[in-house]
Amino acid sequence: MALVTRPHEDSNSDCLDRNEVFYPLNYGGRTLIRLNNFIMLFLEYKNAFNLILTQDIMENLTEEEMQNPINKIMTGSYDINKWLNGGYEKDIITLFYGPAASGKSNFITLAACHQAKKDKKIIFIDTEGSFSIDRVNQICAGIPEFVLKNIILLKPITFQEQKQAFFKLLKEIKESKNIGLVIVDSITMLYRLELAEARKIGLEEVRKVNNDLANQMRALYEIARKKEIPILITSQAYSGFLSEEDWLAGKEAGVNIVGGDLMKYYSKCIIELQNKHGKRKAIIRKHRSMPEKELNFEIINEGIRKRGWL
Repeated sequence: MALVTRPHEDSNSDCLDRNEVFYPLNYGGRTLIRLNNFIMLFLEYKNAFNLILTQDIMENLTEEEMQNPINKIMTGSYDINKWLNGGYEKDIITLFYGPAASGKSNFITLAACHQAKKDKKIIFIDTEGSFSIDRVNQICAGIPEFVLKNIILLKPITFQEQKQAFFKLLKEIKESKNIGLVIVDSITMLYRLELAEARKIGLEEVRKVNNDLANQMRALYEIARKKEIPILITSQAYSGFLSEEDWLAGKEAGVNIVGGDLMKYYSKCIIELQNKHGKRKAIIRKHRSMPEKELNFEIINEGIRKRGWL
């Protein structure tokens, strides 16, 4: 039998007092259920609870997480997020290139750690032996075990093994639904060595090696576009040639990407990293929605931050 609120005995009104005890009320052989005030009270408490819950959630979100677009992932650095207007785009290949010790591996390791902390799986193809557990420990402030269990590390040492690593990559992409990031560091080092050997054999072998690299880039491009999984890759770089006149005029040689136009075509965001006398700089060379701009940065234990004036 339903319970309803009893009206005040000293009142001629049918209004219900929400503080009254609930009693069954029969009238005309039917049970009259008068729960309007009870329902209103319940809704008031529910709305108040939802408001408190929402405020608690918002207070625990960082400013970056509230502003980060859904089509991007955060980089692991507040300053880089701000510089890139929210982070790395999900449906493209982002390419870092520059000389040794310019910070390429730090950029991608920082992103890997940040995504792994969110319990996302990271596929990391390391051709240079640059992946460092000690560096992960520094970035993750003493919790590397949780991060490392989410990183699938592949370590090819020849270009043929790199091709096999891509087969494993495609298998993981097909079987797992929780891939948050794919990294190849570097995609051109073993290619460069293989290309040098191919040139000794002949033009046909050179074409074969170039086709293998093109197939790998195409595979990454399709993963990014169809699965909306962000791809971060690094490439080696080499200096261009200067004429004697330019050299005497004090001009600096340009920096070229190993892999050339192939890398530029598939990569929709290209970032050049420089290291001149210990002062590091990142430059956006190509982007779908942003102009070319620079960021002076420094590498610290916790990751990467914007460098000051000095």
